[in-house]
Amino acid sequence: MLSVLEVKRKLPRDFIKELYEIYSPLVCDKILAGLNGERNVSMRVNTIKTNVQEIMKVLKENNIKFERVMWYKDGLILKNSNEKQINALKIYEEGLIYLQSLSSMIPPLVLEPKEGEKILDLTAAPGGKTTEIAALMNNNGYILANEIDKIRCERLKYNVEKQGASIIKINNGKGEKLGEDHKEEFDRVLLDAPCSGEGTFLANGPKTYTSWSLRTVNELAKLQKKLIKSAYEALKPNGTMIYSTCTINLEEDEKIVDWAIKNLNLRVIDINLNIEEKNKLPITTENMDKSINKTIKIMPSRNMEGFYIAKLQKIERRGE
Repeated sequence: MLSVLEVKRKLPRDFIKELYEIYSPLVCDKILAGLNGERNVSMRVNTIKTNVQEIMKVLKENNIKFERVMWYKDGLILKNSNEKQINALKIYEEGLIYLQSLSSMIPPLVLEPKEGEKILDLTAAPGGKTTEIAALMNNNGYILANEIDKIRCERLKYNVEKQGASIIKINNGKGEKLGEDHKEEFDRVLLDAPCSGEGTFLANGPKTYTSWSLRTVNELAKLQKKLIKSAYEALKPNGTMIYSTCTINLEEDEKIVDWAIKNLNLRVIDINLNIEEKNKLPITTENMDKSINKTIKIMPSRNMEGFYIAKLQKIERRGE
């Protein structure tokens, strides 16, 4: 394991500088500790095909140690196994489980999809969240899963079929244009936005951060605004939107939500998910709407990637 000082030296200098401008030194050191070493493998039980009791039985038979997730009954953290070992199991081959980071399981849970609803997943590949939504709906309803990249779209299609999520229709197109074609069509929209991925950095994995730059962050923030506008247009009045990223800066997180509630008819609503405070980062609202305090940011750690989640509601326009 590296020291916090060694982690600082490895990660991009501008990232470290920005981090210490946002958070206290103590919080920054905790973040850097969370970006050190490898993360535990976590999985989601695919309840379209099986249940958590059956999967736990298989794991025990294979001497794989695991831990239940307090806030999600179908999430498991593996303690003595890697992805390659899990990929060799029949439960993986048959799509009974999905290897997925714990943090990325949160947005679909917060979305709270219901059976029979119409759901839009605006940037869906590789499909972990999309198939989780289908499972939460008991595979009853309709999900439009959009992905701009053709190769990633094929991966999305493969995962959807493997998981048996038959209510998902896949679309290969620009997310920022989708709202125009599907005006006020969806009960709920998930926008897990393309982002700079700071929450997934690993100090000993240069591939996780070599493409990061402040310029990229600013370019992504422009795209995120276009996508959130498209998501808003596709959402029914009083519908729910989740905006999430796997990054921890202000430009792509709090400032995007602040822009959205000031420029679109959206309001921030409470997130009712029992995630321990030690797993959260402070939310920043300086010079921003104070309702942004209702959003949550996950601290990177051994079990979880850094993540940001905001729950928004489209409100009726005045006079309508």
